[in-house]
Amino acid sequence: MRKFIIDTDTASDDAVALIMAHHWPDVEIVAVTIVNGNVAVGQGVKNALYTIEVCNASTPVYVGCAKPMLRESRYADWFHGKDGMGNMYYPEAKSKPESAHATDAIIDIIKQYPGEITLVTLGPLTNIATALLKAPEIAQLVQRCVIMGGAANTVGNVTPAAEYNIWVDPEAAKIVFHSGMPMEMVGWELSRHDAALTFAEVETVMNFGTERARLAMECNKTALDVAMKRQGAVGLTLADPVAIAVALDPDIVTRQGKYFVDVEITSELTRGATVVDELEVLNKNPNMNVIWSINVMRWKEILYFCLH
Repeated sequence: MRKFIIDTDTASDDAVALIMAHHWPDVEIVAVTIVNGNVAVGQGVKNALYTIEVCNASTPVYVGCAKPMLRESRYADWFHGKDGMGNMYYPEAKSKPESAHATDAIIDIIKQYPGEITLVTLGPLTNIATALLKAPEIAQLVQRCVIMGGAANTVGNVTPAAEYNIWVDPEAAKIVFHSGMPMEMVGWELSRHDAALTFAEVETVMNFGTERARLAMECNKTALDVAMKRQGAVGLTLADPVAIAVALDPDIVTRQGKYFVDVEITSELTRGATVVDELEVLNKNPNMNVIWSINVMRWKEILYFCLH
């Protein structure tokens, strides 16, 4: 079994990603760690515990950083709803989070399983950066780090220049990007256009009739509405599930490459931009495997497989 730690600011698309990871045959989720982002960390914990309960799992959940490293919190309730789950206000789960802090759990688990952990990040990188500052040696002990974040030399989703997860805590992203971990950047753009779920595809998933399929679509109601009205999307864009799909099955990647990628932290205009040195004009060592494109049909097959 491959061992995963999933770091998440659990809102609607994170919930779908958690469901997928919990229903993949050769993956064991060792821990789910919660970071401030889409919603306040307490709400993220509630959403994760509820989603895990729907999966009939008992994965330990750890509470992480309650604000970005240097910036004020900027939530995405305009996209995910006040509760982060499409304003469905699901009941509280029976289980409770663990007592250890998420950053300590991340460090301890990576050290416990050196060279075995796939770290998947679905939110701002505050927890990961904090863990790296406390224990820089973990960078070399992670087998693989899949980052849902950034926009690879393309338009952002929260500003013209930046993707939300990186924009919320650009300092944390900069620390992580320069940590030396074996990282893959899955930008939000990979969930756009034909990777989005059309109304018919959403209907198909709902008709699976499973509790997890219903949760996955219902909690994304506000996200679907906003994506179509404000972002000109053709349907439901699921950035975190696409990143999880890349983590679960790397063969869905159709084009990728290693580049030097940096994060803008001083400009207000381009705060959080992920600058990919695509033409290698900076002559700096590559620090990131950038995913440029995926097999869209295969991505949707993986999603259907996990929700059925």
